[in-house]
Amino acid sequence: MSHKGKIMLVGLGPGSHEHLTARARAAIAEADTVIGYVTYIRLVADLLEGKEVVKKSMTEELDRAIEALERAKQGRKVALVSSGDAGVYGMAGPTFEVLFQAGWTPDSDIEVEIVPGASALNTCAALVGAPLTHDFCAISLSDLLTPWPVIARRLDAAAAADFVVALYNPKSGRRTRQIVEAQRLFLAHRRPDTPIAIVKSAYRPKQRIEFTTLDRMAERDIGMLTTVLIGNSSTFVRDGLMVTPRGYANKYDVEAGATREGEQAGRSLSTGLAGWLETIRASGETPEALARRYGLPVAYIAGALEGEDLEDDPSAAGEALA
Repeated sequence: MSHKGKIMLVGLGPGSHEHLTARARAAIAEADTVIGYVTYIRLVADLLEGKEVVKKSMTEELDRAIEALERAKQGRKVALVSSGDAGVYGMAGPTFEVLFQAGWTPDSDIEVEIVPGASALNTCAALVGAPLTHDFCAISLSDLLTPWPVIARRLDAAAAADFVVALYNPKSGRRTRQIVEAQRLFLAHRRPDTPIAIVKSAYRPKQRIEFTTLDRMAERDIGMLTTVLIGNSSTFVRDGLMVTPRGYANKYDVEAGATREGEQAGRSLSTGLAGWLETIRASGETPEALARRYGLPVAYIAGALEGEDLEDDPSAAGEALA
């Protein structure tokens, strides 16, 4: 055995072996010890023969990281597994916190590798259609480590900004009010009929998919194994598929493929940054009035009015599909 220890932070993806990457499988095979939450260990149980297996409970993330560090100090190769991606609400963060607290640096005798995996928002989106083809964000409703006012501000900002939103950790046996509060915050900015996809146990034996609307969201069967996808103002559901348009119809006749009048392929929209600056500068309105119209800070509007003129970036010619 090499005297240099190694910690591999392995993302298992949604849980099915078909969606386990080749590198994740190889990392588990390479490991002497596999550490993880008991449910995640169960997902790869058939790959663990002959290995030391350390199972931990849901709230023992720091304990998992400490166990991994202790074994790596002994020269062992450790696979610390997470569902989804280890860097998305996974074990990468707490592990680096423990490592840095212990004085670890990348030049230390312990090597650290992050093995990426598909996160819940990717896998759930794949099951329901194409809801993430425009700007989106992920917000966890778990207030075990994050103060609720912080979560609420993020929900409100995302709702107001018209992001498609993936809600992680939406509800548990003890945390039942958070999803209701999230619904209230979104209803202040979104239509009641905004499309919602609720995906439980994606790509696992008990997978369940349900479509609903924002005004009915909190009534549905939602738990810790559920990801909730909230559409934006353009998202629609058709023939059992949830789709968020990318915006091609703003520039092209989708059927014919030709650009619309006043638009150019490979160039910003007429309502893009340059066109918008021209519009507000020609409006004669005050920064305060423009700020109210566009929902933007007065200071930003004032700066835009005073800034230099923009010219099209020649590099944009290579972005004809953007």
